[in-house]
Amino acid sequence: MATNKVTMFFDSTCPFAWVTSRWLLEVEKVRDVTIDWAPMSLAVLNDGREGLDEGYKDRMQFAWAPARVAAAVYTEAPEKIGAFYTAMGNRIHNEKRASYEDLHANDELIKEALAEAGAPAELFNAAYKGLGEDGSYEQQLRDSHQRALDLVGDDVGTPVVQLGDTAFFGPVLTRVPQGEEAGELFDAAMVLGGYPHFFELKRTRTEDPVANKVSVV
Repeated sequence: MATNKVTMFFDSTCPFAWVTSRWLLEVEKVRDVTIDWAPMSLAVLNDGREGLDEGYKDRMQFAWAPARVAAAVYTEAPEKIGAFYTAMGNRIHNEKRASYEDLHANDELIKEALAEAGAPAELFNAAYKGLGEDGSYEQQLRDSHQRALDLVGDDVGTPVVQLGDTAFFGPVLTRVPQGEEAGELFDAAMVLGGYPHFFELKRTRTEDPVANKVSVV
């Protein structure tokens, strides 16, 4: 039986995407799947959107740099993109080292993540180069982001997960399932996501995501 390829579209700054990504790595241990990673961006998603909270708009400004660098890694060193995401996510979500005091506050985190992933250090130069500028990878970011939206529609956020012809937003998790529990959740998600007339299953969230705590049932 061929190994199933799962593609997860991520934004390094999104805590929900981070938990989902760590769950998928657990799934990889107990199911015949391999995970591919592709960038999308909350900054792209919210670009020009009216009515956003000012604090959230500020955070979107900080989301651009890691997303652009992720697109650069995805383009120039695609074999490193998973390691880069893990390195960024550990620093942002597990170590809580992200800062929002000024636009360049997280530059060292990005540089460290590139080094840890073994990706070319010069890809950091993409962090602040916008669409159409020399050395920019923003178009590649927007193209990858659009591929995710083409799969599920434009009224979603991150993450987007694809398995074959099945794709969906989420699952939105607040803890990382382990072992067979991770596999069973994956099986259920694939069944629901693969049913052509299934669209949404939702309840009010009562806790924030914490990736370094495992699921307890």
